[in-house]
Amino acid sequence: MSYPEYRGKRVVVTGCSSGVGEATARALVDLGAEVIGLSRREPAFEIAEFHSLDLASADATRDVVSRIDGEIDALFNCAGAPPILPSIEIVKVNFLGPRLLTQLLVNQMPPGSAIASVSSSNAVNWRKNFDVVHEFVSTGSYDAGIAWYESRADVAGHGYPFSKEALTLWSLGQVGPLAPRGIRINVSSPGAVQTPLLAKAQQAFPAEMLAATLEPSGRASSVDEQVAPLLFLNSSESSYINGADLAVDGGFSAALSAGGTAW
Repeated sequence: MSYPEYRGKRVVVTGCSSGVGEATARALVDLGAEVIGLSRREPAFEIAEFHSLDLASADATRDVVSRIDGEIDALFNCAGAPPILPSIEIVKVNFLGPRLLTQLLVNQMPPGSAIASVSSSNAVNWRKNFDVVHEFVSTGSYDAGIAWYESRADVAGHGYPFSKEALTLWSLGQVGPLAPRGIRINVSSPGAVQTPLLAKAQQAFPAEMLAATLEPSGRASSVDEQVAPLLFLNSSESSYINGADLAVDGGFSAALSAGGTAW
């Protein structure tokens, strides 16, 4: 892949120590970007700046942002919680934390900058569940979001798909506020990816459910197959792509939307 424009750019990557986040950060380092990595663990390779961050803590998120100086040209929200955690913890890491982080960092993003967040093919039903998801993402703060989920978990359902539905809907809803500031925001929705998260998902969900996510491609993607779309979304080559939910799932969501029928 070749995106020379990232050379010298300051980019923030969450989840930079494993999975898609690690692969994205490595690719950006190779492209000459100044990578600011945020993760619970320090990555096993050199980056320009690292801050330990648990997105399940609003205070920690605010503290980290206060220590990031200067302009940010791109934000890659790649961190995610495995589905074996308690649902409220998943909701914090997969939505409430990234929402707060993004809200804070956009104040340091100049016109021409971009945001790409990793959602999931598990969020494919966000339109079907629009009313309840919209009610949740409309909560005004991190604490309000926690209170809402704790009181409505029976309606929202399992924290993993719900948090990803929330991340997708909220991100698309930010196009209006951010576009006048010259900031683009898009979402990438992977299917099954060969990361440690996949092994943990196999512990949490029925085998037949996971097998269905491999159709029609018949396989999980590599992490590198997820990195290229993320780099594209935050690059100038996608300068007129804004508010997209890019399915990177081997055709899973398309087949599901079409009822599994080949015409």
